[in-house]
Amino acid sequence: METLMPTSTEEIAMVKQSFEDLKPRLEPTSIHFYEALFERAPHLRELFREDLKGQGMRFMNTLGLILANLEEPEENPVDYKELGHLHTMLGIKQADFEPMEDALMESFREKLGEGKFTPELEAAWRRAYGLFSKKLIEEGDIPA
Repeated sequence: METLMPTSTEEIAMVKQSFEDLKPRLEPTSIHFYEALFERAPHLRELFREDLKGQGMRFMNTLGLILANLEEPEENPVDYKELGHLHTMLGIKQADFEPMEDALMESFREKLGEGKFTPELEAAWRRAYGLFSKKLIEEGDIPA
């Protein structure tokens, strides 16, 4: 898992714009994310409630909050410590973040289309994901 922050304001703008482009399709994107995640990591299915639609929208809303302050992570309204502890209580481990990342990228590629989800955009998203997942793991003390 790459853990570098997006290196330019251009990358940050690309990531934010792509999320804006997804907003009309957040619900199907979130459902696709969980389906792709459970294909990659079937053991995670039992950790989540049956209401994947609601869970998925909470996930996308949190992702939106994180992205809103990507340039200034210290100003972010997301409580990484609390969010990390919630993941730990669910049984999420550090290794689970890699299939989550891959499932998220697959979902974005599927819902944005290959033409919009370019290799450059994917690289920017992977760096952004690396940034906030690392912070979540560290501040939330998610076990290895």
